[in-house]
Amino acid sequence: MNGIQRFMGGSPGQVLLRLIVVSFIVGIVLSALGLTPWEIVDKARQLFFRIWNMGFGAIEWIWTYFLLGAVVVIPVWIILRLLNMNRS
Repeated sequence: MNGIQRFMGGSPGQVLLRLIVVSFIVGIVLSALGLTPWEIVDKARQLFFRIWNMGFGAIEWIWTYFLLGAVVVIPVWIILRLLNMNRS
């Protein structure tokens, strides 16, 4: 497998065909939900500007969610690692 195929995950033709099919299916689902491409772009832009305008408040907001998740994820990960050590 050459560099471009390794990067793309297959031959360019196959990858292009898969992307077209998946894009069509996602387009049908989003259309059924009443969304347009411009609404998605606008919402992403609004999210970016909201985070930008929050400044350091955004950092605190992200840090709070990170800590909240880490309180659960880290102990579970440690327990799973310890259990897997005993199986080896």
